[in-house]
Amino acid sequence: MRYYAGIDLGGTNIAVGIVDENYKIIGRGKMKTNAPRAAELIADDMAAATRAAVQDANIDISQIEWVGIGTPGTVNQQTGEIEYANNLYFRNVPMVKMLKERLGKSVYMENDANAAVYGEALAGAAKGRSNVIGITLGTGVGGGIIIDGKIYSGFNFSGAELGHTVIVYDGRQCTCGRKGCFEAYSSATGLINMTKDYLTQHPGSAMWKLVDSDINKVNGRVAFDAMRGGVEGGKEIVDTYLNYLGCGLVNMINIFQPEILFLGGGISKEGETILKPLREYIKREVYTKYSEKNTELCVAQLGNDAGIIGAAFLGNLYA
Repeated sequence: MRYYAGIDLGGTNIAVGIVDENYKIIGRGKMKTNAPRAAELIADDMAAATRAAVQDANIDISQIEWVGIGTPGTVNQQTGEIEYANNLYFRNVPMVKMLKERLGKSVYMENDANAAVYGEALAGAAKGRSNVIGITLGTGVGGGIIIDGKIYSGFNFSGAELGHTVIVYDGRQCTCGRKGCFEAYSSATGLINMTKDYLTQHPGSAMWKLVDSDINKVNGRVAFDAMRGGVEGGKEIVDTYLNYLGCGLVNMINIFQPEILFLGGGISKEGETILKPLREYIKREVYTKYSEKNTELCVAQLGNDAGIIGAAFLGNLYA
């Protein structure tokens, strides 16, 4: 049996899994990232969490084939550096070299969203598929693209920023500096903003009861809960949100024609509540509506483990 270490480096936590050749996580380690702080200290804790995961798996570190890292930001495959990661306050950090020195193992690294999509392609929602897009609906809209079984990241390692394609010209301000981005409308943040706008415009709405008359309590579930409860405005907000989301998804399908496109993040937990109307929207709008083959839409299966599993097998791509 072969074993691999996968590290999911996040702004809050460092999560490590020891993964066997059947994509099963057999040991885990976890530490706080405590960013911002020196990259050397974070590397120390990544190594410590990896050793803890090895111990939890009841194997020896000599049995680990290699170590993979999924990290936020832009990852330069040629230099092994995290060129830029804003939430970690990293600029040109040679993390591959740093971890190799601490663990004595070959180390491979990718952007965290790319690693998670790769994990789903190996062992989750897109298992066995060679052309895949994954979109995560969280605070922002994350994206990852697999083409012919390989992660696509562009010539400068910054590709697949799918959330920063514009779907409304001169629309809502996005944190990236552009206006009208897919992310500004289809993230959980976008849904929250739509819900807040509705409440502000309808001070007598019964939806206020769902947030205890406090607009700061609005989250990504409020509109869906209102829709399910037959509260006025709920369906209107959800329908508007799904139309924006559908627009962005159709754009991705028309460009890449993946075999499968899966959704992750908190909103994806709505399952068929969003998948059914989105499939109808896509079928109506997609360029290949008359084709015998069309992209399958589903939700991610691996949750937070996708990044660990994907990272663990980066050596298959870059060794």
